[in-house]
Amino acid sequence: YAVTEGTYPKLYEWFFIMGTEIYAQSDSLWVCRIKKYLIQILGLIEGINYHREQSPVNLVLEYIHTNYSDKISLEDLTRRAHLNRVSLNRVFQNLCGCTAMGYLLYYRLKIAEDLLTHTGMSLREIADATGFEYDTYFIKQFTVKRGMTPTKFRNASREFSNYQQ
Repeated sequence: YAVTEGTYPKLYEWFFIMGTEIYAQSDSLWVCRIKKYLIQILGLIEGINYHREQSPVNLVLEYIHTNYSDKISLEDLTRRAHLNRVSLNRVFQNLCGCTAMGYLLYYRLKIAEDLLTHTGMSLREIADATGFEYDTYFIKQFTVKRGMTPTKFRNASREFSNYQQ
């Protein structure tokens, strides 16, 4: 869900209060107060998104989140947004801080991190599952963007997980 600048401070406040309530559990009504804040938060988010039109960026994000494991070209994204590549990338840059294809790479690597952390899939299987045609390209992009190889990331995640237990 998209959150506007005007609603962010209120949502932040409500989440902070809920965290305080959960931590303190000061009386028998703390659960009710939590429910109240959850209802407020969900109502606010629903209102924001109910009135929001299907912007070109939202159409592209939905497409990426749904189809990241498939081969996606810039032309696929421009068709979804009904914009040319320059306009799409300009709008994406303003809203997301990167180009549309840059976001696709970011999202694929984010999913790959989860797979590395929570599964025993091979690098080839992860590359396939996240839309990389070649595992060597996946490894190269992961290393460049995350500062370590996927294998080192997996080992570090497991060490951290073992440390927490």
